[in-house]
Amino acid sequence: MHRLLSVAIAASLLMPLAAHAETKPATAPHKADLADRVAGTYNGAVISDARGSSKNNVTITVTRIGANKVEIKSDYARLPTVTIPLEKAMDAILAASGPWVFLLDTVRSPDRLDLTIDDASWSGTRVAAPAPR
Repeated sequence: MHRLLSVAIAASLLMPLAAHAETKPATAPHKADLADRVAGTYNGAVISDARGSSKNNVTITVTRIGANKVEIKSDYARLPTVTIPLEKAMDAILAASGPWVFLLDTVRSPDRLDLTIDDASWSGTRVAAPAPR
């Protein structure tokens, strides 16, 4: 009987520790970077397209997927989903590499985004920022 009672007491003492270990965050918060600065939802228009006509009311979603790296998604099938690494040059945030144009002027028009993806140029403004973590 004493052995069973000892096991039950030991188990009850260890349970809060096990529960606490499970509630720790899976990842540590990251240092804010360029991807955090540009993440959000933008509304605008395809203003030039080498393979078609212009289109109004095109929504772009910019999602941070890594340090200074974003994924661009659109509700317009003509603009494919792409991943773009970012860099800062003077007052602008630009595509660091790849065949796409990504431009956000952080001083003159910090909520305006200009993109060229797959020979289509899109321009718009931020309508929503992502929820804080």
